[in-house]
Amino acid sequence: MARGRRRNQRLVPEAAQAMDKFKYEVATELGINDEYKTGYWGNISSRECGAVGGHMVRRMIAAAEQALINQQGGFNLGPDAQQPGGK
Repeated sequence: MARGRRRNQRLVPEAAQAMDKFKYEVATELGINDEYKTGYWGNISSRECGAVGGHMVRRMIAAAEQALINQQGGFNLGPDAQQPGGK
């Protein structure tokens, strides 16, 4: 990694507060140890932290897919493509 260059920068810095709120919401839903509420995640296991991040990504992808469907009226699958559910 290049010096002074961070890889995990948010594309929209104004979203930092919303992302933190989202992270705590997911952690609460998963029943993660309440120690994270202090803002320090050092006592939380890697497995639990990974679960929070994984669920966040899944929910963000689902929201983006839904936004595409709403925006475009569905995905253009082409004439030979199978519709989900075999339709």
